[in-house]
Formats: sequence, C-alpha cells, structure tokens
Amino acid sequence: MSSELNVPMGSPAPGVSERAPDGRGMDYRDWVRRSYLELVSSNHHSVQALSWRKLYLSRAKLKASSRTSALLSGFAMVAMVEVQLEMEYSYPRVLLIAFSVCTTVLVAVHLFALLISTCILPNVEAVSNIHNLNSVSESPHERMHNYIELAWGFSTALGILLFLAEVVLLCWIKFLPVDSGAVKKATTCSPTTDTPTISPAPQNSGWQAALASTIIMVPVGVIFVVFTIHFYRSLVRHKTERHHQEIEELHKIKVQLDGQERGLQSV
Repeated sequence: MSSELNVPMGSPAPGVSERAPDGRGMDYRDWVRRSYLELVSSNHHSVQALSWRKLYLSRAKLKASSRTSALLSGFAMVAMVEVQLEMEYSYPRVLLIAFSVCTTVLVAVHLFALLISTCILPNVEAVSNIHNLNSVSESPHERMHNYIELAWGFSTALGILLFLAEVVLLCWIKFLPVDSGAVKKATTCSPTTDTPTISPAPQNSGWQAALASTIIMVPVGVIFVVFTIHFYRSLVRHKTERHHQEIEELHKIKVQLDGQERGLQSV
C-alpha cells in the first residue's frame, strides 16, 4: 500500500533516515505534515518574490515617466517661447487658441506625472536598496498603485499624443506665413477701373509644407494609438494567462495534498 503512494523524489522514506523530535522514526503522518510546512514556506517565498517584482516594476515606471515628462515638457516650453509670430500676418484665431491650449495642457499633464514620480520614487528607491526580503512591505508601491499607473499613462499615452498634436500646430504656425506676401501682391488694381483684379500667383509653399506635416503626422498618431491599445491588451492577456497558470498549479498542489491525505487515512 505504501509503495503505491505518491512520494516526491528526493524526499527520504518515512521512518528510515528521518526521526521525530522524540527520537522515534518519522511515520507517514509526520512526513505529510513536514511536506505541508515546506509547501507553505515555498509559497510564502513566492509571494515575496512577486511583491519584489511589483516593486521593481513600479520603480521602473516611475523612472521612465519622470524622464519622459521632464523631456517633453521642456521641449513644449521651449517651442512656445522660441516660436516667432509674424506681426504682419493675420493668423487664424482658431490656430492660435489651439496652440495655446495644447501647449498648456501638455505641460500640465507632464508636470503632474513628474510630480507623482518625484513624490513616490524616493520612498520606493529607499526600500529597493535594502537587501531584505521582509522590507518589501515598507514600500508604498501597493497603496500608491493607482497613482503610479496614472503617472505612467499621462507620461506615455496622453503626453506623447499631445506632443504629436503640438508638433502639427507648431508646423502650421511656423510655415503658414511663408509666401503669404506673394498672394497679397497678386491682388492689384486695373489701370482703367478701380476694381481689384487677381493675377495668377504662385501657390503658397508655407501652406503646403504645413499640410504635408499634417498628412505625415495623422498616420503616425493613428499607429501610435493602435500600438498603445495592442500593447496594453497583450500585457493584460499575458497577466491573465499567468494568473491562470498559477491557479492551475495551486489546483494541482491541492489535488496532491488531498491524495496524500486520503492515503494517510487509508494507512
């Protein structure tokens, strides 16, 4: 009967090489109890490893969002300060309002992500530098998980999308006044009448340049959105499959323990 039981390889046979604390040989009941304690201990270490992996992932996200936010917000501020508006050209009001709003929202979003990263990252770094398994519970990455994901989303998804829109608006403001004087000179008055006549004028190359940048940037924005959605869906699918594997492993362990318990009862 004992030869048919499922005894793991590498474990000593009960009652042969192991002895109980009272000096007697370890029977099958003691061996099952010891195996259960080892299983609980291994699960405890695996939970701690999962917590440390989450901590390192949160730290990497905070570092990436802080670097990206600082870089893109600085570019946006420099673009708004260094852009030179032509005083002799009448810009469309919608274009100026859109550029102002986009720049302001872009800087605000990235600074908010930078604020979250700056506040949470030192606490996570202080715990990650301590080489102690039990110190992972001192890190605030679990409680601040929503804020970390918010900073990550603002810095990567929303922030980069606003930066692409900023580039398009900046191209329109920069190139639209180019060759605008040629169109004005094309409108002249006839010598016999006072009504203005429009002579053939060259096409506005600045308008064409701005339109070309828009045509290029629109597919880039669409590809960016599609890639972001595909990336997050793949990430969620990977986490779901990983959780299913862990559940199946726990189910197998439960079945194995139940079989050992039934074998113990039969003995």
